Amino acid sequence: MSESPDTRCTENRAIAARLAALSHPARIEILKHLSASRCCSCREVVDHLDLAQSTVSQHLKVLVEAGLVRFEADRQRSRYAVDHAALAGVSASLTQLVNSCCPSLSPIRQD
Repeated sequence: MSESPDTRCTENRAIAARLAALSHPARIEILKHLSASRCCSCREVVDHLDLAQSTVSQHLKVLVEAGLVRFEADRQRSRYAVDHAALAGVSASLTQLVNSCCPSLSPIRQD
């Protein structure tokens, strides 16, 4: 049974939001840093990227809203961590899109 148009539209919006969140070089660097560190405070990301705290906070907000980063509030220091399952979902969705749009190419494997 195929998905309803409403379901496909909702899924497409979620995929587009996640891809949009990945469209800034600083956010990609933040994801890499969070992955390497397992979780970090905003201050630790600021120190790593040498960007203003407000800029890093805005980038983290975009990543959290897209569901790519988890936010854990703490009294002392809030922590951020990559949602690896969500990031893998973006990869799978993009692979599926490429495979469906470019059937003449060899299928891209999902490992």
